[in-house]
Amino acid sequence: MTTKPYVEVRVTRRFSASPERVFDAWLDAQQAASWMFATPTGEMVRAEIDARVGGTFCFVDRRDGEDVEHTGEYLEIDRPRRLVFTFSVDSSEADRVSIDIVPLETGCELTLTHELHPVWAEYASRAEEGWSTMLDGLAQALGERSQPLPLE
Repeated sequence: MTTKPYVEVRVTRRFSASPERVFDAWLDAQQAASWMFATPTGEMVRAEIDARVGGTFCFVDRRDGEDVEHTGEYLEIDRPRRLVFTFSVDSSEADRVSIDIVPLETGCELTLTHELHPVWAEYASRAEEGWSTMLDGLAQALGERSQPLPLE
């Protein structure tokens, strides 16, 4: 029996904000509710974060009258460098997401790596687009424009 490998999606952005501000935006429920898993036509009806290793998060975005639940568990929290969590939508197979933040002379560079469960492999481009949109929302929440980096 062969098992299919996880599919890796990677998105990198530069921010003028400090690594600490960018990192903290991931763990503050009120701030994260404005950009994390939020959609332009949806309404964020729940945003809960228990920001500790083993703690969980739950975001519920109401889209066209239907609730979409995004959940996960924090596996690693190393402020302000690294955040790792599981991620699933509506109790689907859990993926793994890593956020790595590197300080720059001014601001920081964030690299998000999403390891998609093999059953979701065909959605890799949509996942990349979704994370890109969310990082743009993060930049807006921080009062700036993010700077996408070209793929290498």
